[in-house]
Amino acid sequence: MEETTPDLEAQIAALEAAIASVNTLNIEIFYWWCTALMLAIHAGFLAYEMGASRSKNALASGIKNLLAFAFLVPSFYYVGWWIYNAFPGGIIPAAAPGALPWSANMGPNLADQASGIFYAAFTLFAATTASIMSGSVIERIRMSGFTILAIVLGSVVWILGAAWGWHPSGWLTSVWGLHDVGAAGCVHTIAGFFTLGVLMNLGPRMGRYNPDGTLNEIPGHNMPMSLIGLMLIVMGFFGFLGGCIIYTPDGWLTIYNTPTTLSAFAFNTLMGVAGGMIGAYLMTRDPFWMMSGALIGVISSAPALDLYYPGLAFLVSFIGGVIIPKINDFIVVRMKIDDAVGAVAVHGCSGVYGLVMAGLLASGYLNVEGPAISFTGQLMSAAVFVLLGFVPGWVLSFVLKSVGLLRVSQGVELAGLDKVEIPAKAYPEAAVPAFDLSPVSPAE
Repeated sequence: MEETTPDLEAQIAALEAAIASVNTLNIEIFYWWCTALMLAIHAGFLAYEMGASRSKNALASGIKNLLAFAFLVPSFYYVGWWIYNAFPGGIIPAAAPGALPWSANMGPNLADQASGIFYAAFTLFAATTASIMSGSVIERIRMSGFTILAIVLGSVVWILGAAWGWHPSGWLTSVWGLHDVGAAGCVHTIAGFFTLGVLMNLGPRMGRYNPDGTLNEIPGHNMPMSLIGLMLIVMGFFGFLGGCIIYTPDGWLTIYNTPTTLSAFAFNTLMGVAGGMIGAYLMTRDPFWMMSGALIGVISSAPALDLYYPGLAFLVSFIGGVIIPKINDFIVVRMKIDDAVGAVAVHGCSGVYGLVMAGLLASGYLNVEGPAISFTGQLMSAAVFVLLGFVPGWVLSFVLKSVGLLRVSQGVELAGLDKVEIPAKAYPEAAVPAFDLSPVSPAE
């Protein structure tokens, strides 16, 4: 065997260093663009919630989304990222010095060249949870109360669920075998049922229900804007789901360190979108629910996005698109919960449905740590996510209600939140007198 010369060894070492540097840059660039694409989700929520509001509340509905995003960035930096790294084992924190805001990893000279870009992606996930809640509570919640709820949901509650079930060492995976690669449980289920707890204390909009309990429709002022917003959310889901994949020099991994491919995510995300849209359209013929069906479809197939054959992902999502609008009818009509955009059903119930279907259809597949995927493990994990969302949402909103910070007064609600809380008009031309186009005589 020929011995390598010192020059050749130096060239090999330099080449290996260059490859390692390129791989690091590729990792950073991939999550950078996933994070950028996820901003489309928030542009979408902004548009569809403003469109779903009456014109007198349009700007207030938009401002809520902007406030949630702005406050969650620093609160997730100071609190949320540490919770994810410290609590995978349960309620007793483990040492996570690298996630503390004053550590070297959390500054401009990153020690690991990854913390900042992962923090950015997780922050956008956190902002998504707040936006899920935002649409349901439009037209009657106080800005201050909503902001407090958004910070707690986005920087504490959901990320605790992520530490338990969306972490390679999370106890839901290591003990029960949870598999939820697309975060249907820790993002959508938790946010949906947190929202349910808030709605129970917030109460319905004035005029939503008659004295005999029958329902009055309160349509938004701009359905085209809502439809465009929902499509933007679908677009942003490609960044969201891309951020659910771990890029390594040796290939793609799920959050559980199991192998996957971008092809699996591409096929099944598109099939999920189409299946949910078709199912919801056939069930309702409603354009708003057709586009909400796209979200239902993605969430329904998200837990096993890496495992489903595309035809199966389509079927799971199609069934979700059929049943979730009916669940929303039960929540709104029978339970008298005024969910203005159906977020409890679309996100919370779709998340539970997706987790359970993964337990039925992907049972037996192995995660890296812990037992194999099972129906029992998926069902019990879904129950944990439901309780983790609902209990804090109900308790915190009850406290805010008790101190007068949850809901605006009847006078404000009647006049419109924009008139009282926003120093601008969504449609100022409506207040400008019409031009007099009648002929003017020379004497005048």
